[in-house]
Parts: sequence; structure tokens; C-alpha cells
Amino acid sequence: MRLRLIFRRLTISAPRMSVRSAMPWPLRWALVATVLGFCAAIGLWTFEFGKDIAGLDHGAKQELVHLREQMVDLRAGLARAQEERDQAQSIANTAGTLVTAGQASEDKLIEKVKQLQAENQALRNDLGFFEKLIPTGGVEGVAIRGLHTERQNGNDVKWQVLVIQASKNASEFNGRLELTFSGMLNGKPWTANLPGGAPLLRIKQYGRLEGVFEVPAQVELKGVQAKVLEGSSVRATQSLKL
Repeated sequence: MRLRLIFRRLTISAPRMSVRSAMPWPLRWALVATVLGFCAAIGLWTFEFGKDIAGLDHGAKQELVHLREQMVDLRAGLARAQEERDQAQSIANTAGTLVTAGQASEDKLIEKVKQLQAENQALRNDLGFFEKLIPTGGVEGVAIRGLHTERQNGNDVKWQVLVIQASKNASEFNGRLELTFSGMLNGKPWTANLPGGAPLLRIKQYGRLEGVFEVPAQVELKGVQAKVLEGSSVRATQSLKL
């Protein structure tokens, strides 16, 4: 029974009824949104105020400043490390260039040493040649103390002749050296002198003449004879069989 009375009061059949104008739904939603925004602003302000009171935000700012300082220090350290790396790379490149130049200089020195050793060996050979040709007894006047030949490049013959004046305080000798090569050509005797004639010979105590004679390909060389001429007279002679 009471439930019916309650329903009756809520319907249009109630003893009392008032008529009100309805608010549009968009205005209602705008009002609700305004109220909610206002409440959210109050809540955010309360939260920020609470952080200020508790000191949480102040610590975060200090931490952020500290982190920024560390970042600046790290960037500066990185820049210094890059600069040191560039310097080290430059030094390494310079050292590599110096090592290359040093290696090239070392190779040139090794080549020069080999050349000097070859020249030294040639001088020793010449010295041995001269020692063998030094006269052992007193020979007066001009004499041929050595006649030496050596095959080179097939048909070329290198010749050396040593002429001395064994007497003391000897006057300068002016003459010529005549060199005659002999052999066989197609079964017949063959002879030839130096091209250009007998070279001049001027010595005080000793003198050495040398050169290269080209033997024809068909010639079988048998020997060589050296003569020291003064005018038309023969002052010394020596022969060598090959």
C-alpha cells in the first residue's frame, strides 16, 4: 500500500506537481565539464603544493642540474679524447712516414755498401796484379812486367799491360805500345793490331795501359804479343799464349 502511494507521488497523478523548464543537454555537459576541470585544477594545485611542502620537486631540480653538469663534463671529456686521438693519429702517420723514409735510406746505404765492396775487391785485384808484376831483380831500362788478358762477353778480350822503368831517377819515357793478337781463321794464320794504331806510352816510373779488343767471331785466338817502341826501335817485348 505504501509502495503505491510512493509511485503515485512520483507520477502526474500526485496531489502536488510543479512544472520546470528543462536545461538543454549541451549546457548540462558543458557545466559538468567545467566542474570537472575546476576539480582537476584544484587537485593538481594541491599535488604541486604538496610536493613543494615535502621538498620532492626541489631535489628533482637539483638532480637535473647535476645531470646536466655531468653531461657537459662528459662532452668536454669526449672532445678532449677526440683531440688526443687526432694528435696520436698524426704522430703515428708521421712515424710511419719516417719509418718508410728510413727504410728507403737504409736500402740506399746497403746498395752503396755493396758497390763500395765491389770497388774494394776490384782494387784488391789490381793490387794483387801489381804485386805480381813488381820486379824482383835490378832491370835497367824499360821493361814489360805484366801482360794479362781476360775474355768478356764472348768475343771481347780485356787486356792489361804494365810497363816500368826499374832504374832510379829515370827520365820520362815517351814511346808507343804495340799490341798484336794472333790466331787461326778458317785454318789459316790470322793477326791483328789494336784499332787506331799503337797507343802512346809516357811513363816516369811505371805505367799501365788497358783496353778491350773485339775478336772476330770466326777467329780462334791463340796468343797476344806486346811491344814497347821508341821511335822505330823495340825497347821491350812480351808474349802470352792463350
